[in-house]
Amino acid sequence: MKTISILAFALVAGLAVHAGEQRFASGPSRTSLLELYTSEGCSSCPSAERWLGALRGQAGLWRDFVPVEFHVNYWDRLGWPDRFATREFTQRQYAHAAAWGSGSIYTPCFIRDGAEWHNNMELRSVAGATAGTLAVVLGEGGRCRVEFSPVAAAGGLAAYDVHVAWLGGGITSRVTAGENRGETLKHEFVALALSSHELSTAAGGSALHAEFSLPPPAVGAMPRRSLAAWVTRRGELAAVQATGGWVQE
Repeated sequence: MKTISILAFALVAGLAVHAGEQRFASGPSRTSLLELYTSEGCSSCPSAERWLGALRGQAGLWRDFVPVEFHVNYWDRLGWPDRFATREFTQRQYAHAAAWGSGSIYTPCFIRDGAEWHNNMELRSVAGATAGTLAVVLGEGGRCRVEFSPVAAAGGLAAYDVHVAWLGGGITSRVTAGENRGETLKHEFVALALSSHELSTAAGGSALHAEFSLPPPAVGAMPRRSLAAWVTRRGELAAVQATGGWVQE
């Protein structure tokens, strides 16, 4: 899990950490949000999901990039209803496409920080990019406290939103219909729940804050859980900063 000491966390993020809580924090350099749009009903998706799952062993995980696997529902018509797909995730992909001026969507589709991306491209940190510090404290029942200290910009502080997702890993599905009939699919970093909230300033402070609850979802056997969080400018989809890590049971 990506962590820093309690003392350093207090100095950098300004959030107190109590017993039973876990903390996740970015550095000031930009951490990318890497999204994969996929479906259990798509025959070309398993290879992309295997590639994403292999990122679990890369040193840059949580530090340089935060991966999230969003399942869409438009391939359910082929005969296999994807249990992880939601209308919300499908609409999110359509919104990305609209931002690019495209009227079509596809799977598998990788998006990095709001732009189309291909997994044959090198996944490295964004050199020289400074985005500000994002910190999340996770407490009992999915209680989240968020603080974001953006890079100062001319014209004053912009409006930002924070997005937090529960991710599941080590999950398997035995597919009995559709294009992947007879296959056993394995999922990592699959989005199980997503919540978005406005960030606001505290009296006399420059950092942005939010508090809310995102209860952990119950999805049967799930060997690994993680949390992903990212910040966007109000009304935009491209991530400005991201963080995340493994959630300890």
